[in-house]
Amino acid sequence: MNFVIKPLSAGLYLVATPIGSARDITLRALDVLASADLIAAEDTRTARKLMEIHGVPLNGRQVVAFHDHSGEGTVQRLVAAMVGGKSVACVSEAGTPLVADPGYELGVAAIAAGVPVTAVPGASAVLSALTVAGLPTDRFLFVGFLAAAKAQRDTEIAALRDLPFTLIFYESPKRVWEMLASMAEILGGERRAAVCRELTKRFEEVRRGTLAELANQFEGETVKGELVVVVGRQGAVEVDHLDVEAALREAIRTMRIKDAATAVAGAMGLPRRQVYQIALGLDRGGK
Repeated sequence: MNFVIKPLSAGLYLVATPIGSARDITLRALDVLASADLIAAEDTRTARKLMEIHGVPLNGRQVVAFHDHSGEGTVQRLVAAMVGGKSVACVSEAGTPLVADPGYELGVAAIAAGVPVTAVPGASAVLSALTVAGLPTDRFLFVGFLAAAKAQRDTEIAALRDLPFTLIFYESPKRVWEMLASMAEILGGERRAAVCRELTKRFEEVRRGTLAELANQFEGETVKGELVVVVGRQGAVEVDHLDVEAALREAIRTMRIKDAATAVAGAMGLPRRQVYQIALGLDRGGK
C-alpha cells in the first residue's frame, strides 16, 4: 500500500489498534499513523511492528514510550509538542486508548491546554465480547479488572449485584476461576455469562453458560490468553407479568409511555421491547 502523507492539524489523535488480527486496523488509523508528527505508544515495539506490517513508513519520525509508568514529565512534553503545532498519535499495545489502557492523563492535559483531541475509533475488546456473548446489549457497564484480593473482589462484585446492566470485565487467566466462583456465590449461580478468550486471534474461544457452569468448567484448568468476562444483568429470571404492569402504571403517572417502558425494563432486567408492548396493551384509564 502506498501512502500519501497528508499534514494533520496539531492535536492529540487517540488511535485504536487491532486486538488480535492485524487486518482489523482501519484505513483512517493507517492514515493518521502515516501522517502524525509524533507517535506515543504503550509498547513501541508493537507499534513499530504494526506499522511495518501495513507498510507505514516512519521517515525519521519519533516513536516514544507512553504507558502506565510514564511520569508527568512525559505528559507535559507531549502536550508542549502539540501546543507547538505538532500532531501526536497515541496508541495502546492493542485496542482503544483509555479503555483500561493509557491515555486518560494525556487527554485531560491536552484538553486543559486547549489542544484538540480526536478519536480514531476501531477495535475494542469490550465491544467485541459484548457482541458475541449472547447477552443483552442495550445497556452495559464496563467494569474492567476487579481487585486481585478475594475480600476486596467480593466487595466489588456485591456492589454490582443489583445493577440493571450487562457487566463486562477484564480478567487474568490465572484468576478467572476464582472470579467466576465468587460471582456464582454472590450474584447467583444461575445468572448467564460468557468467557471470551483470545478474541480475533487464531485460538478465539467463547464459552457461554451460567456462572455456576462456567466456574465448574474452569476449575483446575490451565487458561492462557486475553480474557473478557461478560455477565448477564440482574433480573434475568422470570418476572411476574402483573408486577410489570403494576410498575408500568406507576411509572406512567409521571412519564411518557416510552420513557416508562425504558425505566421499568431497566429496573427489572427485561428487554425494553417486551415491556413496551405490555405498556401499549395497558388500559390507560385503569392506572
